Amino acid sequence: MPDALILCERDGDVAVLTFNDPDRRNAMTREMGETLAARVAELASEPSLRAVVLTGAGRAFSAGGDLGMIDARARAGAAEPGGPARRRNRDEMRAFYQLFLSVRDLPCPSVAALNGAAIGAGLCVALACDLRVAARDAKLGLNFTRLGIHPGMGATWTVPRLVGPAHAADLLFTGRILDGEEAARIGLVNRAVEPGQALAEALVLARALATASPFAVRATKRALERSLGSSLEDQLSFEAARQAECFESDDLREGIAAARERRDPRFGRS
Repeated sequence: MPDALILCERDGDVAVLTFNDPDRRNAMTREMGETLAARVAELASEPSLRAVVLTGAGRAFSAGGDLGMIDARARAGAAEPGGPARRRNRDEMRAFYQLFLSVRDLPCPSVAALNGAAIGAGLCVALACDLRVAARDAKLGLNFTRLGIHPGMGATWTVPRLVGPAHAADLLFTGRILDGEEAARIGLVNRAVEPGQALAEALVLARALATASPFAVRATKRALERSLGSSLEDQLSFEAARQAECFESDDLREGIAAARERRDPRFGRS
């Protein structure tokens, strides 16, 4: 197993987080989740950060939950059905989800670069990012039912919101594999690109995000997150409050000046 299960690299105001266990196709373990959550917490505290790309080393983004871990929980559950092991399994899986879904805690936009297989919980982590770029030949699947287990890692919440209930039922009931092109067509990913280009395209997208007002982008991310549970009237109030804050910001003054001068804005840059 590599010394660093999550690599973190900075390129100016963009960071790249990489699942780094390629020999095991970046199978998700508690140790990997704890490392990811720690890296996310570090990045979340950096006000200069404008976008994060999440990808996987080697041939896979992530093959999903570690089968050894799943088998151990299955053995414990089967040994005492309905007993204390059920409660332990429930609580430990909930904590496991939270480690990997910590990517949702980033205040700036996140982009998943799906360079190969993204299966089960591995795909769910990509779906927790704000945007997704997949290689056309990527193999994507929510294979929980094919393993005999209920979907987890937020799948039943995220998938219908991205692709609608009909496509969600198809993907979650059957656990079938789809490629990047189909995933883009139904809205599971934002775009499909040529094989080998997912990370490069995700970085292009991240750098484009980094040119927008960080003040406005971070507020927009919060607005999109809360809109799923808000009424129109509540969301209008939230938008008006955030715009009122923007009226006080240097970013808006720079944006107006750039528009008048017909140039690109330079938010937070000299």
